[in-house]
Amino acid sequence: MAKIDWGEKLELKIRMLPESPGCYLMKDKDGTIIYVGKAVNLKNRVRSYFRDTEHTPKVVAMISHIDDFDILLCDSNLEALCLECNLIKLHKPYYNILLKDDKHYPYLRVNLKEPFPRLTLARRMEKDGAKYFGPYIGATAVRQVIDAVRGVFPLRTCRKELPLKTPCRPCVNYEIGKCLAPCAGKCTEEQYWDMMDGVLAFLGGDYKQVLDVLNREMMDYAAKMQYERAAVIRDKIRDVQGLMERQIAIQTDRSEQDILAIAQDGLDAMIQLVYVRGGRMVGGDHFSLPREGSEPAGDVLAEFLTQYYQEGNLIPRNILVQELPDGAQPQLEQWLRQQKGAAVTLVTPRRGEKHDLVLLAAKNAHDALEKRNARASIREERTVGAAAALGKALGLPKAPRRIEGYDISNTQGVLSVASMVVFIDGEPAKKEYRRFRIKTVEGANDFASLNEVLGRRFTHGLQEKAEREEQGLSPIGGKFSDLPDLVLIDGGPQQLRFARQALLDMGADVAMFGLAKKQEEIFLPDREDPICLDHHTPELHLIQRVRDEAHRFCITHHRGLRGKASIHSQLEDIPGIGPKRRKALLTKLGSMKAIREATEEELLKVPGMNQAAAKAVRKWAEGRRKRINTRKE
Repeated sequence: MAKIDWGEKLELKIRMLPESPGCYLMKDKDGTIIYVGKAVNLKNRVRSYFRDTEHTPKVVAMISHIDDFDILLCDSNLEALCLECNLIKLHKPYYNILLKDDKHYPYLRVNLKEPFPRLTLARRMEKDGAKYFGPYIGATAVRQVIDAVRGVFPLRTCRKELPLKTPCRPCVNYEIGKCLAPCAGKCTEEQYWDMMDGVLAFLGGDYKQVLDVLNREMMDYAAKMQYERAAVIRDKIRDVQGLMERQIAIQTDRSEQDILAIAQDGLDAMIQLVYVRGGRMVGGDHFSLPREGSEPAGDVLAEFLTQYYQEGNLIPRNILVQELPDGAQPQLEQWLRQQKGAAVTLVTPRRGEKHDLVLLAAKNAHDALEKRNARASIREERTVGAAAALGKALGLPKAPRRIEGYDISNTQGVLSVASMVVFIDGEPAKKEYRRFRIKTVEGANDFASLNEVLGRRFTHGLQEKAEREEQGLSPIGGKFSDLPDLVLIDGGPQQLRFARQALLDMGADVAMFGLAKKQEEIFLPDREDPICLDHHTPELHLIQRVRDEAHRFCITHHRGLRGKASIHSQLEDIPGIGPKRRKALLTKLGSMKAIREATEEELLKVPGMNQAAAKAVRKWAEGRRKRINTRKE
């Protein structure tokens, strides 16, 4: 690696750095913070970036953008770690590990303070005296567990504050044996809690206790020859056993623990997180980390830990990690304890059952990374790859980054509109879509309409681009300044000639082609014979997506305008109902149907309406109803 000349300013700053703990913030030439790090010795750590030594590709890329840095001193390494976490969360630097999902994993909650508790979903674990189970991977998983529990235990589902002063009639759940109906006084608090103890044991993973109780009940009913009740209990036993079979049992202690492992491919990384609760795997999740594929695995896992466990309620009592940097375990463990407010054990097992669990997590991480890469490859083939192949097929010097598609829609020449859709690197960029009302063309003239739209789009675009360049700004980011590399016209040679001429008239030289619908033939301005692509190629599929999206966007806009025009034309037929009253009627009543069905008293409550106007609306509505009935007869 060549020695980096970081200039006198940075060299002087590095010489003056203290040899104490703290955080450093690397900045680019725009002053944007691109990396936040911590160090026991700030001077040595910052200087190491600029030494003539080997760095990972990510660090090399980061160093090339460093223009300045700031520091924040701390009293201890632990304080520096806490500050680093907060700064990363605040600034979201590009070269730090950033978890895209700032999501809160759902829990099952049982409010122990209620006399008749329910089972509910909670997004956060609060210190409210309730019992929490989880976390689970998604609300769907939580609801599946709730359904399984309710299939075994007759828990109440209503939100009534119990006990009621006056018992109410029980709902259908009581009739089918799905609720003990405490709202109707059908059970005592003691009886309900006897059942609730089984629920808590069940959620805690103690299936044996639940099965023993259910088996005893079944045998008791059978001994009393109450075979129907025994059959119900038998079905509940099957439900519990089914739930047990769906969960993966592991031979370990019954304490809660998370297991973390990593897979890397030289470019990106994938971290697998497995949740173990009550001696059973209750779920897992994986996190894709771009640019971390060549970084030391221990460093990536350590940084992930501090990002993921910032919220103390997510931290279990035990965490198994595949690898950590030398000497980092005590510091991270202390930080985890501080975040949780309770004891936490952080371990990197090298043998035994815990090591096997880490290997299992690593296997899942590799599998998730391979699947992600496969999906990315398919997506790239359909998008960037398709755009590159399209550029070759059309004879373009390079792959088109920005493709624009246009379409025209009208109803017998009325309410003519146009659409412009944009695909960037083969994917729709919906923020760049634009709609146009045709202003200068009368009647159904798609050629002239297309000429007008292209003229307006490129006139605005060229002017805006020139203005942004004068200001030293990139063309990308303006409303029209980002000009296309390729324009798609829905139609054959004639439409293409008109569109091409519109651009030439204003001095815009942009590649353009037409797509005829029948045979999906591609026409170029300087070529007589059409190009026919294989119907199974990604490049043709890309063209079709652009064409179909332009049509959909245009039709949707036209229908909206047509609907508004229809509403306004109907109300315009009513004497005494001008623009303000039309707007007030639609705002207050919401629809034409509601206006037609409104009584005179209801109409008078609309702002701006008087007796005469209300009677006129009612007369119009009655007349319309009579005409419809006459047509039906």
